[in-house]
Amino acid sequence: MGRMTPVVVAAVMVALTWIGTAVPTSAQEKRPERTVTVGASGTVSVEPDIAHISTGVLSEADTAREALQRNGAAMKKVIDGLKGAGVDPKDVQTSRFSIDPRYDQPKDGRSARITGYRVVNQVRIMARDISKLGELLDLVVTLGANQAGGISFDVSNAETLKDEARRQAVANALRRAKLFAEAAGATVGDVLTISEEAMPSAPIFSGRAMAAESVPIERGSQALEVRVQVTWALR
Repeated sequence: MGRMTPVVVAAVMVALTWIGTAVPTSAQEKRPERTVTVGASGTVSVEPDIAHISTGVLSEADTAREALQRNGAAMKKVIDGLKGAGVDPKDVQTSRFSIDPRYDQPKDGRSARITGYRVVNQVRIMARDISKLGELLDLVVTLGANQAGGISFDVSNAETLKDEARRQAVANALRRAKLFAEAAGATVGDVLTISEEAMPSAPIFSGRAMAAESVPIERGSQALEVRVQVTWALR
């Protein structure tokens, strides 16, 4: 048995050598494919149909407990009033709650001392009917809200509306690819890859004011942008 071992090993080494020399020869014969890759964007302008309002109640008192009680009662009145006005409970969400001491800083350099407490409770309200946004803002103030964190707008069917921007982006990319190919003495062939880059919605400050007697609001419009990168084969 000991005499047969060298023969078997030698046969295996020969087979591996033959395979190893065959692969590089085939790879060297394959020519690299010529391609052109272009990035382009498309944009559609739409009117927002949803608004997000940040509002709430700030309460102060000598003790943290008293400030919390005042704030809780005031905030309950705001939330109950919103629900009573037809705002869906799922469209009201707490966004901030804090209890902070209030300090008095003596002018003679002595250490600051606590003189009371401040409680802030804010909610984020989704307004699905923007035509009544001014009325909603007037309502929350009437109900006792004394904090305003801002208003932002959104588009509920933005993903569907972006389809037109996608078509524009691909068309723009194809136009540029043909220009590059012609300049290089080639023609555009089949599409090899397409990828999309996520783009944030950008507000455009041009639009009409909503009818609201107490609080005038400009909804403007939003730019929905799509950026793509496409690779074509060249002929």
